[in-house]
Amino acid sequence: MRTHKIAAIGGDGIGPEVIEAGLEVLDALVTQDGGFRLEVERFPWGSGFYRQTGRMMPEDGLDTLKRFDAIYFGAVGAQDVPDHVTLWGLRLAICQGFDQYANVRPTRILPGVSAPLKLHSDADIDWVIIRENSEGEYSGQGRRSHRGLPEEVATEVSIFTRAGVSRIMRFAFELARGRPRRLLTLITKSNAQRHGMVLWDEIFEEVARDYPDVGTDRMLVDAATTRMVLKPQSLDVMVATNLHADILSDLAAALSGSLGIAPTANLNPARRFPSMFEPIHGSAFDIVGKGIANPIGTFWSAAMMLDHLGERAAASRLMAAIEAVTRARVFTPDLGGKATTREVTQAVCAALAHR
Repeated sequence: MRTHKIAAIGGDGIGPEVIEAGLEVLDALVTQDGGFRLEVERFPWGSGFYRQTGRMMPEDGLDTLKRFDAIYFGAVGAQDVPDHVTLWGLRLAICQGFDQYANVRPTRILPGVSAPLKLHSDADIDWVIIRENSEGEYSGQGRRSHRGLPEEVATEVSIFTRAGVSRIMRFAFELARGRPRRLLTLITKSNAQRHGMVLWDEIFEEVARDYPDVGTDRMLVDAATTRMVLKPQSLDVMVATNLHADILSDLAAALSGSLGIAPTANLNPARRFPSMFEPIHGSAFDIVGKGIANPIGTFWSAAMMLDHLGERAAASRLMAAIEAVTRARVFTPDLGGKATTREVTQAVCAALAHR
């Protein structure tokens, strides 16, 4: 029997709630499938661990995670710990430490979900945003000088390398080539950022020559936001920098109904290290402990994890169960319903039992 080793990190806020829901659904799926099993180990890393130890994860945390096939991650961030400490101490430490350079965020309107836009068809929104996940604006380069003085200076340096840009371009082209529309949109801000962003433009044109079967176009990031709202059907796959894609994917999630349904895969495409799968929504302090966090994004992330692990039939079964539940409008409050996290989880488990 095939065995996949999963490291589960609930993290902060609603993260532990949705990860436990996700593990319950995965357990139901595996029990019914019988062709593979998941060996799960939970790690209590995050802001609680930081308060006890001064670190978001142990010093040898990456060495510990290397022996797993995938990482199932909840959320990071706490109200009493600075955001840069929580992010760089856990999530970005894993993403950069394991060279998870391709962040993949699919967006579509699930059955039964009401989109905030007036659309001709729910199919008008069917996108994948590819985010360069290892450098760019989140490289961590820069410093502060003359702290506390009137002349204090802070610099934040964006790093764009030919190697880093080229590999994310090729990843995006390959993904676009495998979709029905075969359209890839490059999103930059090269009119104002005339060095790094122009490099992105140039490499995009170079790589495009190797993919004559993929249609291409280019947008400035501010214009891209209006196109996402006014002409959503004109977009398919988008590739953008760490910062730009981070922002655009939140807009995409909102346009599809809720941040609570959006999934993420942080991939090391070479598979030298484990990849990490997480919902997009973050810690959501305002609903922690209320039992109403939407677990759909976490379930969808689990489906992406299964697909990455080669369990494509199981991934399809899980997505079909998710869609059966959304079609029946078993919704948490963020989608206008009254269901609890537990009720949505039970509904997906029940849907799996009938597939």
